[in-house]
Amino acid sequence: MPKISIKGFTLLELIISITIFSIILLILFGAMRLGHRSIEKAEKKIEFLERLRATLNTIDSQLQSQIPLTYDEDGEKKLYFVGLKDSLQFATNFSIWRGHKGYVKVQYNVEEDLTGRKALYITENTISIDQPKRTLLLAGVQSISFYYFYKASIEDEEGYWVDEWTEDSSIPEKVAINIIDDTKKINMNFLIFLRNQPALSMRPLSHDATGIGRGFPKPGGSTKN
Repeated sequence: MPKISIKGFTLLELIISITIFSIILLILFGAMRLGHRSIEKAEKKIEFLERLRATLNTIDSQLQSQIPLTYDEDGEKKLYFVGLKDSLQFATNFSIWRGHKGYVKVQYNVEEDLTGRKALYITENTISIDQPKRTLLLAGVQSISFYYFYKASIEDEEGYWVDEWTEDSSIPEKVAINIIDDTKKINMNFLIFLRNQPALSMRPLSHDATGIGRGFPKPGGSTKN
């Protein structure tokens, strides 16, 4: 009767098999981890873009509803509208806090967050009632700036952009919000045309505003009024 020979794996073969299996597992684990990170990164960007969209819609709605209300200061009437590169204040009848009745004074402020990035806050309070409410709108971006379109007179067809507006008797024709973030590959200008404008001031700006030229810089370096 012939003998049946039964051979097992040698130690070398076993080591090679385990090594190959481990390499395959590492490749699969790395691919899954990379895919998870990509999905997480995409979800964070979508969340940021949704927050950015909501923020811009809020600013647009409030500016479109802005009212050229004035207040008295030493017997002189002044508009609530005050614009700087890192802040914007005006009166509006649109409040982000539902239930507010009457006109509210709104102030947007660009501040530094805990990571050194820029954050945008909004503060509201009903005019003549000192009970301000404040909340965070947008955070973690490289730069947020406000710009204002100025015309020296009604006859001035072109006008130009400035990054400071402190006129007491007029408001800009339009406001631009520039948001830059290299990590999220964002460089955008959001343009808002203002309604309910008082008579245009016929005098030049009463301060030394730092102008940014007639054409506002668009992403990519081109300019347009």
